[in-house]
Amino acid sequence: MNGVMSNTTSTVWMGADAGDFDAFTQCVEQKTKPEHYPLASSIEKNIPIYEGDAARKAAADEHSRKDLMAEWATSLGTGPGVIVIRNTYADAAPLDRATELFDEIIQKQRDTSEGGGDHFAKPGANDRIWNALEKHCLADPENFVAYYDNIVLAMVCEAWLGPGYQMTAQVNRVNPGGGAQAPHRDYHLGFLQPDQIARYPSHIHAISPVLTLQGAVAHCDMPIESGPTMLLPFSQSYFEGYLAFGRPEFQDYFAQHHVQLPLEEGDTLFFNPALMHGAGENYSKDIFRMANLLQISSAFGVAMETMDRTKMSGLIYPVLLRRKKDETMSFAEILAAIGACSYGYSFPTNLDTDPPVGGLAPQTQAAMMIDAISREASTEEVLSLLAEQAKRRL
Repeated sequence: MNGVMSNTTSTVWMGADAGDFDAFTQCVEQKTKPEHYPLASSIEKNIPIYEGDAARKAAADEHSRKDLMAEWATSLGTGPGVIVIRNTYADAAPLDRATELFDEIIQKQRDTSEGGGDHFAKPGANDRIWNALEKHCLADPENFVAYYDNIVLAMVCEAWLGPGYQMTAQVNRVNPGGGAQAPHRDYHLGFLQPDQIARYPSHIHAISPVLTLQGAVAHCDMPIESGPTMLLPFSQSYFEGYLAFGRPEFQDYFAQHHVQLPLEEGDTLFFNPALMHGAGENYSKDIFRMANLLQISSAFGVAMETMDRTKMSGLIYPVLLRRKKDETMSFAEILAAIGACSYGYSFPTNLDTDPPVGGLAPQTQAAMMIDAISREASTEEVLSLLAEQAKRRL
């Protein structure tokens, strides 16, 4: 074969420079048609708006429930990619108590300098609670139940992911003066660098958006000056977005055309993880904008069996090292063996103790093994590194 890619190859493998800007602008300049979302109370800035009371009423009837969930799924998928639900929490008491708990956790993190690191803001500009779901539950189980027994939340999750979904949450408080986040796509492929993304075949680009759902619960009133989430409706439909959205022309377009909606305490925002978005700048003088960021995963995004990959990696390393040194194994073969054994993805992890390094994701176990074998580190060093990494991830 010569060095020219076949049509099939170029269809399956996209280069880091993939994506036509004109096609992108045509995609995002669509308009949301009210007749496609008859159950929405209004359309604002291309975003369907729903009412919590109407959703709770629909939940009581199976046909009405499925009709509403179908409309949400359509909006999140082939529509604008985002919905807002006003008054998702009819009772503010669980929210207010949760806000107190989150403030206490943030203050403790500040006092002890533990956790709270964020992946986009300069130190002190905002406060992050990683694994807020577990910390919330441990701090006040009663309030946790009152907060998450919300049937509207459950309906949205099931509308996009089906049953058996897995909830996670990270609280973000953007303080006055906190800068805007660079617009991006989200977990999974959105957390990788372009050269890494390009290694995934095109069908993985297609399925990544249906593996998670992004949500935000407003824990205070969020006028525009407080910096509510910046959104670019319909951008989730642009196929090459994981590779293209970091480039200057796409970033500039977002800066000029994104939309923001003010939210009130108890409102929720849900969007397709492939939607181009970012936290807004808080240019208010006294609003500490707090949101509980929900990241919900499909039940199908897990392996079939559990195994001790840390122990396995430690056992194969001396074999790989010996065979590399005596040249009985090529580096490609070494990579294949590591790929079958070591954990090749950064998540799930404990982001308090295993924070992102040089990007949005911590180093993977496989990457650590590859680095070690490349520099021919000793087995003793690698065993220590594996143990330290495993401890950080707990």
